Amino acid sequence: MKNLGALIRHCAEQYGDRIALIYQDRTFSFRGLHVLSSKLGNSLRGLGISPGDRVSIYSQNSWEWIVGYYAALKIGAVVNPVNVMLTPEEVLYVVNDCGAKALLTSSDKAEAVLEVARRAETLKQVVIYGDDAPAPAAAFNRLLEKGRDELEIVHRGPDEISTIGYTSGTTGHPKGAMLTHRGVLLNSRLTANMHMKARDDVVVSSLPTAHVYGNVVMNGTFLTGGTLVLLERFQEQSAFDAITRHRATMFEGVPSMYMMLLSHAGMDRCDTSSLKKCTVGGQTISVHVEQEVEKRFGCPLLELWGMTEISGLGTTHPLLGENRHGSIGIPLPYCRVKIVDILDPARALGPGEPGELMFKGAIVMKGYFGNEEATREAIEPDGWLHTGDVATMDEDGYICIVDRCKDMILTGGYNVYPAEIDRVLLQHPAVAMAAVGAVPDEVKGELAKAYIVLKPGMTATTEDEIKSFCRQHLAAYKVPRLIQFVADLPKTSTGKIMRRSLKDLDARS
Repeated sequence: MKNLGALIRHCAEQYGDRIALIYQDRTFSFRGLHVLSSKLGNSLRGLGISPGDRVSIYSQNSWEWIVGYYAALKIGAVVNPVNVMLTPEEVLYVVNDCGAKALLTSSDKAEAVLEVARRAETLKQVVIYGDDAPAPAAAFNRLLEKGRDELEIVHRGPDEISTIGYTSGTTGHPKGAMLTHRGVLLNSRLTANMHMKARDDVVVSSLPTAHVYGNVVMNGTFLTGGTLVLLERFQEQSAFDAITRHRATMFEGVPSMYMMLLSHAGMDRCDTSSLKKCTVGGQTISVHVEQEVEKRFGCPLLELWGMTEISGLGTTHPLLGENRHGSIGIPLPYCRVKIVDILDPARALGPGEPGELMFKGAIVMKGYFGNEEATREAIEPDGWLHTGDVATMDEDGYICIVDRCKDMILTGGYNVYPAEIDRVLLQHPAVAMAAVGAVPDEVKGELAKAYIVLKPGMTATTEDEIKSFCRQHLAAYKVPRLIQFVADLPKTSTGKIMRRSLKDLDARS
């Protein structure tokens, strides 16, 4: 199987009426998802969607998102998963940039999306989830009712584009990473193999299916015949309830989710005994939190790393292998990594030396859609991808992320990596979540400022106490000069803390 559009048909043939998806109070078999996506695919074809056309999907996690995803791929379209947190103006940019012809969305976004459609250059069709849709949009359920069960899947070559996934846009406008059928399929299968997913796995996830991490979780679970329990969004009690009710064997999330679960008042009353493994990625996590998760959940927590430009994961710990806390593991099979001098990428660095993490393999994107200059900056002529992450690698090939190149703070001539301070702050017994950002300073250029969410009942904790704790674990120049206690931290749709939005908290202090 080299065509992502054939994935759900393959799963239907292999696993038939086994439960593939549980969403809220509905269950879907593999055969059921195959039929539904064929019905919708036929109707989308009737609306004029042709092979190569871009189809955007903009909504929270839902069964409709998954059916729409496979339907578009079956008819040879290119899927454009849109971050649900984007504003209508940002959605308009993405839709125009990739030249989307159709957009699928939920009813709560109908009004905003129809306004986007009126202003979009190429958008011809809007499909709204549910039984009814305001004109000129089409209703999702009506398209399912009209569509035929049988659908001939359009052949797409393994190196053709299956997905255009947009980066978070930390500098300027977001860029559309062109992911191939081979890249997404290979990443999903290799990740599932490393985590030893199998038919008896029940995977609970609230990771957005529109994000490459959540997308690999979805595709990898289906490929191995497991059951995906999909949550619309993350909420601590809902996650615990899903794990307990469905006897989940696996939970997949980002660091902030685990920190919130550990701080949840009712955690001790939640039954997590069915869990056999968990994964964490999207951002660095402190060893202290990893150890606490494993202690409380009673199973391994496998740290991983990935990015949109490589179709999902790039490194992870294998389930049956050494689990080194503080490391993002080893590369996926058939992939290569190296650490290079940030200023001279041609110079490879030795074990333990921090530099930029470079990545190479069949899962790397073809480039950025319509942006040759950015593609040349990201991918070297010999195929090595610049990840923008500062990392080290030991003699055994295990990698540790130091921080994002762009997040580094230059204070008084010293390089300070916020993630290193984050990890120390999270070891403090009163701290539930923490993130460090840069603030300008006339004398030292920049200073490190810590934004801290305290655990319940820890309001007596002081700034001096936090700084004193940091001095025990960090060099003096790394200790944050400013501390601000906040109720919450800004996060992406995946739950990843948005370091560049921390400054917005200053205005509310």
